[in-house]
Amino acid sequence: MRRIIEIMGSSFRMAMEEFRSNKLRTFLSLFGITIGIFCIIGVLATVNSLEQNVQNDIKALGANSVYVDKDDYSGQIPWWKTRTRPDMTSDEMQLLKMKLDVASNVVFFLGWNGKVEFGSESVGNVTFQGVTEDFSNVQKIEIVDGRYLQQSDYDKAANAMVMGYEVAAKLFGKAERAVGKQVDLEGRRVNVVGLIKKQGSSLLGGFDFDNSVIMSYPFLRTIVNEKRADKLIIVQGKETIPMPLLRDEIQASMRSIRQLKPTEEDNFSMNDIDAFGDAVSGIFSGINLGGWAIAALSLVVGMFGVANIMFVTVKERTSQIGLKKALGAKKSVILSEFLLESAFLCILGGMIGLLLVFILTQIITHTMDFPITISPQILSLAVSICIIVGVLAGIIPAMIAARMNPVEAIRSK
Repeated sequence: MRRIIEIMGSSFRMAMEEFRSNKLRTFLSLFGITIGIFCIIGVLATVNSLEQNVQNDIKALGANSVYVDKDDYSGQIPWWKTRTRPDMTSDEMQLLKMKLDVASNVVFFLGWNGKVEFGSESVGNVTFQGVTEDFSNVQKIEIVDGRYLQQSDYDKAANAMVMGYEVAAKLFGKAERAVGKQVDLEGRRVNVVGLIKKQGSSLLGGFDFDNSVIMSYPFLRTIVNEKRADKLIIVQGKETIPMPLLRDEIQASMRSIRQLKPTEEDNFSMNDIDAFGDAVSGIFSGINLGGWAIAALSLVVGMFGVANIMFVTVKERTSQIGLKKALGAKKSVILSEFLLESAFLCILGGMIGLLLVFILTQIITHTMDFPITISPQILSLAVSICIIVGVLAGIIPAMIAARMNPVEAIRSK
């Protein structure tokens, strides 16, 4: 073990000496490694962060959930075909609730875009979300001031709502002023009983609580034209129920409710949230593959650059190699020293690449409000790639050094 540490220390010192004595030559030769690591780690860090954000957005739509709608979210069914389908209804939601033993929550959702007014101030393009009681079980809504909707709000169709953070900030200047105020929705006075915690930007959009107001479905239907509003049913399965079984039960129940004949096609779509997550993983895997292909070219160029350094180094140290072998150094020791030196040089180039990636991630994170992180797994991958490339680049020069005749090597000075 001590001998190994000595060899590694000696190789590291020689690598640093090479860099100090020939800074420009070494840097230019390592530039390919730097660019290769920059491409690989940059792509992996960005794609992984992007995928993590998308997957979090998908999970926020409700784990183990199916969105029953006339529209097909996958785009496999043409829009003109789904337009002729009947809308979802609250009666169908109630029937599904009674029929589905495999469901833990069944929600009816009514969506409408409108304007919220308070005195002379107004905010447009706000999503009015009318929901039934189970909605807060599917969507985790955190209230930072006031309260969420109560059962009495649903039973009495009370003019009460909770407000998104951005809507409240635009309407009142400070979001915290919203609770206790009365605002106008489509000419109706509505009490703000709660303020939703700020969610931040979402890549998928989803329910976008920041720019929404949530109230009971029975109340919202009294102030908007329900026939023109967006309607869907959300079914969340029990934790022990597999998604295929949940889909089959929903399909059978909906066909029964709508009295469809065996030969008739479904006039509704079941949009599986978990399936979206699997599809997203497949897409990002393809993007990662493209990043690897681009970076591989830079790594190959960088590998030849490092090999060139090592050939020059072997030539410059020929007499030293001969002296070491004359004093009893084995071939394996000479081979190990040059391979480790080559690996250290590649790690040095990789560290420069990682530094550039880190700077880029900080710029993107602070300017675009999109957090990009470099995970420990990605860092270990970068070091592993550098070591492998270093060994491959240095193997031929190291073998030449290890096979030198000590007498001829000493005379070459």
